[in-house]
Amino acid sequence: MTTKTQRPSARKRPQHHAHMRHANRAAPPAARSEAVYEVRRSGIHGRGVYATQRIPKGTRIVEYVGERISHEEADARYEAKGQDDGHTFLFVVSDRIVIDAGVGGNDARFINHSCDPNCETVIEDDRVFIEAVRSIRPGEELGYEYGLTWETSDDPDELANYACRCGAAQCRGTMLDPVPLDRKRKPSRRKKGTAGRGRREASRA
Repeated sequence: MTTKTQRPSARKRPQHHAHMRHANRAAPPAARSEAVYEVRRSGIHGRGVYATQRIPKGTRIVEYVGERISHEEADARYEAKGQDDGHTFLFVVSDRIVIDAGVGGNDARFINHSCDPNCETVIEDDRVFIEAVRSIRPGEELGYEYGLTWETSDDPDELANYACRCGAAQCRGTMLDPVPLDRKRKPSRRKKGTAGRGRREASRA
């Protein structure tokens, strides 16, 4: 079952969220990470993850791992960081669990945001996996939609720290979710069945 969390605003650190598609099908076996990707400097930001061979659509590439902590611990852990420091690796799994890939994390934490993603994140049994949503060419950088949550009351200067530089033709210019949490919480009178996705935050090296 998909879990969505509605957490505090970016003032409390926007957090990565999964694409919110729980795996209800058998995903292809995870390929050996050293064979299908490598980590190197990225033209988007810091380090990135690049395919070393063709990765077919539907391939489960890597698990997003790290220390599993509560939302309260996640907030407390990064409270001391400056407001202009977006360098965290938090990923919301559920309303109980946040993964901090800054502690015991793997290469998945270096996958950058993309407004035209070739990957998505999938939650299965409270674990997060990155899967290919299309065929990925050798040398292509992996990317998925971060969908960082925020609220209309957040400091615009702080939100500016989450600018996107993915270079996609349809780049939104931000890693933030298009709709702020406080607007998602209010049911729309015009359209029924529109629910917020939840949120996720990751930052990069």
